[in-house]
Amino acid sequence: MVMLAAVLLAIIVLASIFAPWIVPHDPGRLSPSVRLRGPDSTFWIGTDAFGRDLFSRVVMGGQISLAVGVGAAIVSVAAGLALGLLAGYIRWLDAILMRFVDGLMAIPNILLAIAIVSLWGAGLWTVLIAITIPEIPRVVRLVRSVVLSAREEPYVEAAIAAGSSSWLIMRRHLLPNTVAPLIVQGTYICASAILVEAILSFLGAGINPETPSWGNIMAEGRLFFQINPGIILWPGLVVSVTILSINLLGDAVRDALDPRMAKRGIDR
Repeated sequence: MVMLAAVLLAIIVLASIFAPWIVPHDPGRLSPSVRLRGPDSTFWIGTDAFGRDLFSRVVMGGQISLAVGVGAAIVSVAAGLALGLLAGYIRWLDAILMRFVDGLMAIPNILLAIAIVSLWGAGLWTVLIAITIPEIPRVVRLVRSVVLSAREEPYVEAAIAAGSSSWLIMRRHLLPNTVAPLIVQGTYICASAILVEAILSFLGAGINPETPSWGNIMAEGRLFFQINPGIILWPGLVVSVTILSINLLGDAVRDALDPRMAKRGIDR
């Protein structure tokens, strides 16, 4: 299953990267004469309500959806790592920072994202910020828990006794302990961001409608689902396969980095 997930995800990512060179039609070209057409030799999975090639739009939409997912994962992990290290190591800052983090975590992700988009307006950067902000507190809590545990280790106490600076201790002794859990958390954030972007676009609070993304395609096709089910079926299937593949790879990375799982494999 992991190998299958890796192959499917690689196909989706490569198709999105090279989309301008592999799509058979211009994804923005309007052709009212062929609107809502079913699959045929010209339009492989049909057309949408404006006569645009659905296959070309789904492939091009992967660029936006994957960019949002990867971007949200990178930014949230980087910001959460910095704040989590400070909160876990500096005791007086922990009490202040974690109360703010708890307040953000009390608001559901999708509601906070909708509020941010409504306040700043729809757009790629706004959606990226709206998805990233709710994910940062979860990374902060993860890093903080790792740092609190590692801070009591003998090698950290020895470094403190030797007079090492706080910056050196965090960089050399605490940061390496956070790498493995952050890799796993990053995969989950990426999958969650892709789903949230699709939800926001479907609700009309995401990427500009003229920009193809998987959520936008489904949002535009919801009124014509009974005429051409493929308008929602195909982008929805790609979203599901992408998220499932990322989650399976995240589970595999977690098992590979967990010493207890490795020990079980040796015992067997």
